Amino acid sequence: MDTNTLVKYDIEVIREEARELVKKGLIRRDEPIYALCRYIPGRDWVCVELELEKNEFLLRDKIIDLLGREDWNED
Repeated sequence: MDTNTLVKYDIEVIREEARELVKKGLIRRDEPIYALCRYIPGRDWVCVELELEKNEFLLRDKIIDLLGREDWNED
């Protein structure tokens, strides 16, 4: 297997992906983390699941739990 073709999904990459999807209105903060699977290629989803599990997240946890503290640029 060529390691150059593997995408590294660490928890920060997953969080950033979730933030972007929320910002674009594609997912809501109250949806389960599992909703991310619609936007991550199937071949990469196993890596995402493992990383979430490693960081003690469940697929049924809410997106807002994954995002944690958010910085707001607007008042």
